[in-house]
Amino acid sequence: MTTTVTVRGITLGVESFGADDAPLVLLAGGTTMLSWPDRLCERLASLGHRAVRYDLRDSGRSTTADPQAPAYTLRDLAADAAALAGALGEGPAHLAGIGVGGMVAQVAALDHPGSFSALTLVGTRPVAPGPPDADLPDHDRTTTSRLFARPLPDWTRREAVADFAAEGARILGDDPVAARARAARVWDRTPGTAPAVQLANQLGAVFSRLDCAPRWRERLPEIAVPTLVVHGRHDRFFPVGNGEALAREIPGARLLVLPDGATAIPGASVDAIGAAMAALGGGTAVADRA
Repeated sequence: MTTTVTVRGITLGVESFGADDAPLVLLAGGTTMLSWPDRLCERLASLGHRAVRYDLRDSGRSTTADPQAPAYTLRDLAADAAALAGALGEGPAHLAGIGVGGMVAQVAALDHPGSFSALTLVGTRPVAPGPPDADLPDHDRTTTSRLFARPLPDWTRREAVADFAAEGARILGDDPVAARARAARVWDRTPGTAPAVQLANQLGAVFSRLDCAPRWRERLPEIAVPTLVVHGRHDRFFPVGNGEALAREIPGARLLVLPDGATAIPGASVDAIGAAMAALGGGTAVADRA
């Protein structure tokens, strides 16, 4: 079921899978909810959870203002997650974030610990957009050069945007067919064809203008809930060393490395990820294979 929920004076687009009274898994988009595959949401529901994916601000069905000059911070997005968890359920939720949504999830778990009972971080890193810490691998330069050297599509043409996404997926090592279909769905849900709005929805470009200070990496040892870190072995945008760092620095975190994964969640790994999320518990950080 797709709807909207208003919290903290802003509207968030949400889609729910599973029984309303089942344990809540809240899936923060990266930036739109469609970063989370339908099949994974359905899998979590089949395992007895209520999976709710949502759009971050300036994406999808959520409040869109000015993606070129966001009047909110990363910590506001984290507070949105906590407020949404409270609006949807009676107890703390399992919070999951993918890509830049994973940054939101980390800060939310740190700033609002009482709101969350577990944490899943997919394809993300422990520092804000921009140059990483010296011990963290940066974006693959050859990949990003190819990715950002391409001319932008005509945002008014759905097929052109879908083609652009498919080409980007090939560069990143993701499935171009899945990327094309997802981009078309994102385009359908985007409130307008203005370049800034499309860039926020398709590429998450709003995060390049977002205030993400202060740093949170040094606070990761404060996270006291069971945590799962999922990362593609062949991720060229946030290389796997970023996930390994998260798993080292969050006490008891489990690291699930997808041997054939890149940036997006591959269809072949959905069952393994769903099972790991559903069974999330403590323990020492170990590297598993999907």
